[in-house]
Amino acid sequence: MERPAELAARDPAEYLRAQEQKGLLRFITCGSVDDGKSTLIGRLLYEARLILDDQLAALELDSKRVGTRGGELDFALLVDGLAAEREQGITIDVAYRFFETERRKFIVADTPGHEQYTRNMVTGASTADLAVILVDARKGVLTQTRRHSVLVQLLGISRVVLAINKMDLVAYSRTTFEAILADYRTFASGIGLADVTPVPLSAVHGDNIISRGPNMPWYQGPTLIEHLERVAVRTDDAGAALRMPVQWVNRPNADFRGFAGQIVSGTVRPGDRVRVLPSGREARVARVVTAGGDLEAATAGQSVTLTLDAELDVARGDLIAAADSPPQVADQFEATIVWLHDEPMLQGRAYLMKAGARTVSATVSPLKHKINVNTLEHTAAERLELNDIGVCELELDRSIPFEPYRENRALGGFILIDRLTNNTVGAGLIHFALRRSQNLHWQAVDVDKQTRSRQKGQRACVLWLTGLSGAGKSTIANLVEKRLTASGRHTYLLDGDNVRHGLNKDLGFTAQDRVENIRRVAEVSKLMLDAGLIVLVSFISPFRSERRMARALFAPGEFFEVFIDTPLAEAERRDVKGLYRKARRGEIKNFTGIDSPYEPPESPEIHIETMRLDPDAAAERIVARLMALKVTGPA
Repeated sequence: MERPAELAARDPAEYLRAQEQKGLLRFITCGSVDDGKSTLIGRLLYEARLILDDQLAALELDSKRVGTRGGELDFALLVDGLAAEREQGITIDVAYRFFETERRKFIVADTPGHEQYTRNMVTGASTADLAVILVDARKGVLTQTRRHSVLVQLLGISRVVLAINKMDLVAYSRTTFEAILADYRTFASGIGLADVTPVPLSAVHGDNIISRGPNMPWYQGPTLIEHLERVAVRTDDAGAALRMPVQWVNRPNADFRGFAGQIVSGTVRPGDRVRVLPSGREARVARVVTAGGDLEAATAGQSVTLTLDAELDVARGDLIAAADSPPQVADQFEATIVWLHDEPMLQGRAYLMKAGARTVSATVSPLKHKINVNTLEHTAAERLELNDIGVCELELDRSIPFEPYRENRALGGFILIDRLTNNTVGAGLIHFALRRSQNLHWQAVDVDKQTRSRQKGQRACVLWLTGLSGAGKSTIANLVEKRLTASGRHTYLLDGDNVRHGLNKDLGFTAQDRVENIRRVAEVSKLMLDAGLIVLVSFISPFRSERRMARALFAPGEFFEVFIDTPLAEAERRDVKGLYRKARRGEIKNFTGIDSPYEPPESPEIHIETMRLDPDAAAERIVARLMALKVTGPA
């Protein structure tokens, strides 16, 4: 194989023409731990003579110092760059490498095999056209092999190379190869992976990577590089309808206002009619601007700034699309979620959902089922644990433009983010909008909450009292309501125990039931606030995430978190209902403070320390604070 440098030296003009015509294949290597993914990529680069002399010298030194081949070249070290990877002999992070041959350019993502790093595999697969799934010939198809195959299929990768590695350790047995292939094909057909190309190889010795070698004369198929050079890649997105998520509103001066982003599909030209979503307003493209000057046309993959011939309200996260072929807009979806965090996903909990440049609030409700990656059966579930794959329904706080992931990765993929820690906790793929989201519309009403509040001579608000069981929430809330009622205010008290006798009597005390308990109460509180009432909510509400979810339902100045702060020892000493004693005896499970956590508010509007204030004084302080905030005055 002739190096690109040798081509350039022989005929520079021919070399440049050839470079322009080369296609690009993005692929990943994945599979179970220690199947030889990094070694395979390193050997591929070595056999293709794509390693520079100084890199080879460093590899020889590193192989003697930290290699796992007894001083021989350890090709995995070309890819495993983290210190922890070299020490443990495993891949942790996704390693990207660019290389090229005479026929094609490549970007390969070496993804981890360990189950705990599945999130990194999802990252690498999200932009790939092909997957090389490795199997250790000694071990056969394992759970992680199946999990990665399911993820490959879900992420829209239809072409798979089944690289059965370490054939040298099974004496290059054809029988072993065919048995593993039959096992994998049976599994792959069940998940819809039909395009599977098997290649038996030895990454350590180079068999069937670049050339065949003498060890497996029974194999007549292509070598790995031959297949990678010839396999068809997915069609160019330039022929699809225009889609450009707006990344930035470009306003360098008062005379210029453009909308910058990368075109994810289609072509755009000056004069094209476009629609801005989710608003639905239309205009024509005035200019297609780049740093190098205006363009007559721009296609998928290019980053440009578009100016329009009309003054439209366009913001980061909006989508500019072809007016005659716009995508759908909805706020409820069915989606597949891959859970990527140690803390489980709970249905009913609100997460931040980042889809392209747009961030919205998303609630998982309900979780329809999760997928057993070994049997492919769908099992009922109320939560997703680390690396679980499930199908759920999502409810967003606002509509977004989208296309199914199968049709457009950029508009159909998203991540979920924990609202408290900002950790990425899940990755998802939109299937379709729920029909009910298309049938439901907000009905305009003439009497709104401001009118109802003025009628009652007060500002509607929610006082959310949170604290441990036995802290005194119900007692204090009752006293506050009596004082407000005596002063002519219109109130309603939602108490945790009372609500569980009716609205929430179907809920238990598991983490997911606690989430749903608070979600329902928050929605009821919102309705009551809309009626113009001062709503008092007395709930343990132990999780910050759910209290944040409740707060997000209300406008600024409508929600007041009141922390009834009582030390656990004092709450347990009081134990008016005898619940702590039962929890200590194991008769009550998931009891807050004992075997389920309580997360204190970080910055409540009102902080009541019950070791310093008795209930009457606490109630007086809350009412005084409301008066200071003019909540109890006219709306």
